[in-house]
Amino acid sequence: MNRRQFLARTATTAAAATLLRPSLFAAAAKEGRPPRILLRSSWQSVNIGDIGHTPGALSLIEKHFPEAEVTLWPGSLGHGSRELLTKGYPRLKIVEGSLKDGKPNNETLAQAWSDTDLYLSGSGSGFPASDHAVAFQKATGTPVGVFGVSTDPISGLGGNRDPEGGTLKSIRERALKLPPTHLSEHLRYIMDRAAFFFCRDTISRDYLKAQGVKTPILEFGPDAQLGMHLRDDAKGYAWLKEKGLEDGKFISVIPRLRYTPYYRIGNTAPTKDDEIKDAINDRTTEKDHAKLREMIVSYVKHTGNKVMVCAEMTYQVEMGKAVLVDPLPADIKKNVVWRDSYWLPDEAASIYSKAQAVMSVECHSPLIALHVGTPTFYVRQPTDTCKGQMYRDFGAGDWFFEVDETSGPELWSRLEAIHRDPAGARAKVKAIQATVAERQKRMVDAVRGAIAKA
Repeated sequence: MNRRQFLARTATTAAAATLLRPSLFAAAAKEGRPPRILLRSSWQSVNIGDIGHTPGALSLIEKHFPEAEVTLWPGSLGHGSRELLTKGYPRLKIVEGSLKDGKPNNETLAQAWSDTDLYLSGSGSGFPASDHAVAFQKATGTPVGVFGVSTDPISGLGGNRDPEGGTLKSIRERALKLPPTHLSEHLRYIMDRAAFFFCRDTISRDYLKAQGVKTPILEFGPDAQLGMHLRDDAKGYAWLKEKGLEDGKFISVIPRLRYTPYYRIGNTAPTKDDEIKDAINDRTTEKDHAKLREMIVSYVKHTGNKVMVCAEMTYQVEMGKAVLVDPLPADIKKNVVWRDSYWLPDEAASIYSKAQAVMSVECHSPLIALHVGTPTFYVRQPTDTCKGQMYRDFGAGDWFFEVDETSGPELWSRLEAIHRDPAGARAKVKAIQATVAERQKRMVDAVRGAIAKA
């Protein structure tokens, strides 16, 4: 179906019908029109990582494909994320809506589908909104591309997934043993037709290769968060001054439950799956965070520096106080600053830029830290997806830990090495970012190439 046919089927009013005029199609197709990208991203705003995916992608496109015109089709723009984007990217257009019977439920979204040269699905776990990508491709025939996602077939609930998860090694081994028919027909449909499909970790890439996915470009492409250049130095530095946190003389620590309690965040009744997840959280939260507290105690005792406990998700604000701050000895606690509010990734970037290091059980705060040059640890829980493999893929394996296979003393030992040689640690970050930058350019080159071929 061509675009005129698509609009003829979706237009329901006289106003929408005017979109069919041949003169308008000719004008849209004339030489010199900017290439147009419809970016499907901004999955939620209760997580600064999900907020950061979008500015990361926008910054990379702006850097490597500046002539392109981007329209964002967001999932959620709460908690100030809309203002963050409109201020940071004045050229950005935003279109909202959903689908009804496989078609846009409003004329503005229908027009965006018709106008775009490429549907670009942003970073996330499990190819978010893949049903929208399928519907778009079937209706328009316009190319679809995917920008740094994870497709973990093992961790989580449902089907043959393991609610207890596993180490990255075990996930890789189990994923590659799955029969080549394991991938759902729904996902196979769009992956086979995708102009490119970048996986943000090599486990996802290798699993999809083993499944025989036919996209011509199936490669490792880091999480788009790593491209975000936005900062709020005025706000961030003022907060640091207010709390007495000095440049290079504090670390930031971020907690995480093994399963995010979305029903509590959304204030809905728990399901049976939620009860299973709560039980796993109940028996693991203390042992996971006791290791971080040991690291905090050693850091304060040996350096006299301070510790900032903060959140990547809204629910972790109070959690940080409960599991990291309150149980500490009094002589250690006096050197610990608890951030008692949620924030946006631009302020987080500014604050992390002044930290000696960032230690996180969440995956995206370390990515924000790396972009601003700060050494960082990611302590992965077995229930998280295989996205953590990206740390090894881009050269940060020494700063990656499986929580069940590490200890407080080991975390402190690696942190002490950063404390002893901060210049060397920051040089390592630069080397990591150089590797990331090469892959990022490759990702945007694939965007440009797909549009050129369309």
